[in-house]
Amino acid sequence: MARSRNTRNRAPTETPLDVRLMNGVSLLIFTLALLVLAAALVTWLTRASLFTIRSITLDAELVRSNLATVRANALPKLSGNFFSFDLDRGRAAFESVPWVRRAVVRRVWPNGLAVTLEEHRAAALWQGEGGSERLVNSHGEVFDANLGDVEDEALMTLSGPSGSSQSMLAMQRRLSETLTPLEGRIDTLRLSSRGSWRAELASGAEIELGRGLEAEVVERAARFVRTLGQVQQRFASAGASPRALITADLRHSDGYALRLRGVSTTSLAATNPNAPR
Repeated sequence: MARSRNTRNRAPTETPLDVRLMNGVSLLIFTLALLVLAAALVTWLTRASLFTIRSITLDAELVRSNLATVRANALPKLSGNFFSFDLDRGRAAFESVPWVRRAVVRRVWPNGLAVTLEEHRAAALWQGEGGSERLVNSHGEVFDANLGDVEDEALMTLSGPSGSSQSMLAMQRRLSETLTPLEGRIDTLRLSSRGSWRAELASGAEIELGRGLEAEVVERAARFVRTLGQVQQRFASAGASPRALITADLRHSDGYALRLRGVSTTSLAATNPNAPR
């Protein structure tokens, strides 16, 4: 009779310890070899002349700057090849060029860069609390540039606390439209540390606008513009031109006070039912 074999409970054969150690050592040596090869490859890539940056493609509408200025200011700050080139440092190098607001730098295989530049567009002069003059761009950002580049543009001046340039530029744009009927563009717009606004017109007239939200200040100016013509005509001599505005104070809750050329200070208050509001 054949004897049946019971293999169900037979323990699996274990790999000998020396074999397992040999396999582990082999795997470790193989891994280390791969790391060494990878390091050597990286070193070769970072040093190979094939990948040295040789061309830079520039996409920009340069008005204030030019190619010579870009080369002189940015190129000496660039280093590395296609693989080792630091894009953040490259961006900073191009943004150090006068009048450049923003730079986008990309690698182009195998040894090139593509650079897109955006220039500042001067919107106003900036007079900080220390009295130094800088420039404000169309985004309301303060930046440094040669003021001689804009001396023929008759830019208006913004003067206010640090960090207020954006809100001041927005206010200037709204007030310029509101004050257009006065036939004197805003020459200087000031914002005090307490939040009080004052507009100085190119005609020499000064308007104290007071404090408040942007919409409140603009509405206050609009009411003044709507009624100023009536006041000027009231004090004008027969057949003469309306009296020119010297100063106006709109900080009163029930009216405003103003000075017209040739007329002493005049107050228009709510106590006078016929007074313009």
